[in-house]
Amino acid sequence: MGNRAELSTFLRSRRARLKPEQAGLLQYGERRRVPGLRREELAQLAGVSVDYYVRFEQGRSENVSDAVIDAVASALRLDQDERAHLFRLARPHAVNGNAYSSSSAQVVRPGLRRLLESVPEVPAYVIGRRTDILAWNEMFSALLLVDLDGLPSEQRNLAWLVFCHPEARARFVDWEGKARDLVAYLRMDAGRHPSDADFATLVGQLSEASADFRQLWANQEVRDKTHGAHDLRHPAVGEFTLSYETLRLPDDPDQSLLLHTVEAGSPSEAALRIIARRRHLVGRVG
Repeated sequence: MGNRAELSTFLRSRRARLKPEQAGLLQYGERRRVPGLRREELAQLAGVSVDYYVRFEQGRSENVSDAVIDAVASALRLDQDERAHLFRLARPHAVNGNAYSSSSAQVVRPGLRRLLESVPEVPAYVIGRRTDILAWNEMFSALLLVDLDGLPSEQRNLAWLVFCHPEARARFVDWEGKARDLVAYLRMDAGRHPSDADFATLVGQLSEASADFRQLWANQEVRDKTHGAHDLRHPAVGEFTLSYETLRLPDDPDQSLLLHTVEAGSPSEAALRIIARRRHLVGRVG
């Protein structure tokens, strides 16, 4: 899907979810033929002409001002991530001008690989564009029960694992929540790299392989998550909770280091140590 179509689809989806009464518009019992707000209603809320908004929604207003984009975002009640996504869709040329070309190779520095190896009891990995898993330590593989080294390179991808790899999928107690968050992040990342054809390839492959992905992708959700927690299950220990922190690299914002932690003295800490012990990782330093 081209950038113009992405912008149009995103705006229409955000209009459809906003009820007139939520926007402070009075209704007099008229029968509405479309869900959510009409284009003319949104134009009124944003303070622009209907014709101007229609051209914007159709991607035919290349010189739209920041003020108009901001007014439309406010009228649609977009959150911070959605607002940033709208600006990227409306101004793809500005995104394409950044220093990190979407066509450049994703290379993990040797020092970062050594860092992964130096925390053998902490599940950790480096994620890049399109949720590609670029580097990982053995504890992360043990957590997922997936031999990442043995997978084809195109399948060493977090979205592919969550939707298409039965073993990885089974690790998440709340798989639906994980899947929603991941698709929302993937769409946000795609907005950062509108010229990256590999995004379209990945989305096409996932859409063909997974009905769950197709449904979630159509929802047009956009969300960033830099920290949080997962309830996981593992055949060696049952269910336990892992927290995670995402550290974006200052010299390459397309790469992030994800580290999983547990509360000291908790059952989850005991569970993680059992998993590490079974893989002979306790006390090892790379």
